[in-house]
Amino acid sequence: MKKAALILYSNKIDEYLKCDSVIDYDNEAIMELADTLLKKVNNKFDFIKTAYEFVRDNISHSADINEDMITCAASETLKAGHGICFAKSHLLAALLRCKSIPTGFCYQKLILDDEVAPILVYHGLNGVYIEEHRKWIRLDARGNKTGVDAQFSIETEQLAFPIRPQMGEVDSYIVYPDPDIKILEKLRNIKTRTELWHNLPTELEYNK
Repeated sequence: MKKAALILYSNKIDEYLKCDSVIDYDNEAIMELADTLLKKVNNKFDFIKTAYEFVRDNISHSADINEDMITCAASETLKAGHGICFAKSHLLAALLRCKSIPTGFCYQKLILDDEVAPILVYHGLNGVYIEEHRKWIRLDARGNKTGVDAQFSIETEQLAFPIRPQMGEVDSYIVYPDPDIKILEKLRNIKTRTELWHNLPTELEYNK
């Protein structure tokens, strides 16, 4: 679907480049991977696509592999080789910011499971600045599977999940510089993904 224009939460571009305890691209493994991926391509545009596809395809979604461990920080997610949508968005942000590509965080409110868990929860993805096109785009590195086919695209979005307003699902085109505090609290304080699945975020601190 053709997307609406993205809206930056902060007008300070440095906010979308910072390194911290979650987007920890000063980690040696993150830096090494970013260097390795950059060497495979000729420019930053191709690097963005390569890094996105790496996280999408090589870092498993924890639920898809029935992994109960929760990851949060980018380095933790890379080391474990898996994470839920939020953790994978942290890793992609770290890889891109490591090479000075402004990257933020976007959220959608989706039904967890139509059949067994018809509740609305938040889903995380990234907003990325494409310098060559002078525009921000959204990328969803959740990981593809049957019924999910997210792709890198500049003009026409192809995210993991179509929004169904008739089901109460809500899209948002705001690009935040930091992961939402309420989401980080969940990832840090809940011990297992099984428990987290009964306590997924239904509200954002940003929306207060």
